[in-house]
Parts: sequence; structure tokens; C-alpha cells
Amino acid sequence: MAELIRVSATSRSTAVAGAIAGVMRQQRYAEVQAIGASAVNQAIKAIAIARGYLEQDNIDLAVVPAFTDVVIDGNERTALRIAVFVRPTEMNDRLN
Repeated sequence: MAELIRVSATSRSTAVAGAIAGVMRQQRYAEVQAIGASAVNQAIKAIAIARGYLEQDNIDLAVVPAFTDVVIDGNERTALRIAVFVRPTEMNDRLN
């Protein structure tokens, strides 16, 4: 099962980026989930920062966003779930 990284409006984008980078180095796939515009903003910034962290490892990222329904405290909410993949590049093809 994919690692689910939950992001809130108050999440530090650099901390989330570190979590994303760590999961991507080990599992090469992660899912990032956010509810609300501010949380989605933090999630997208974190993915962009994680790309920078992973550059030294010759890993680049690609994402696929999708809406999903989640239940929080008995209430159904719509979340944005972002699947994060390793993007094939010429350099990481040679290294892997």
C-alpha cells in the first residue's frame, strides 16, 4: 500500500517535502492528501520543494491529482489526493 502523506493548511511545506523525498527514495511512489485550498497550496509547494531535494539523487517527480471522498468526524469531505511517481528521465534510466 502506498504511503499516505496528509497535509493541512498549517503544515510546513519543507517538512512535508522531506517526508515526500524520503518515501520516494525508498518506495518510489507516494500519495499526498489535502483538504481545502490552503492545504492544497502547501501540498503543491511541498512537491516542488521535494523535486529539489531529490535532484541530487537524479530522481524527478510526476503527479496525478484526483478528488476523493473522506469521512472526518462523521462528516464526508472532498479531498485532493495526489499520486506522486518517479518520472522517467534519461539519467535515472541509466542509474537504475
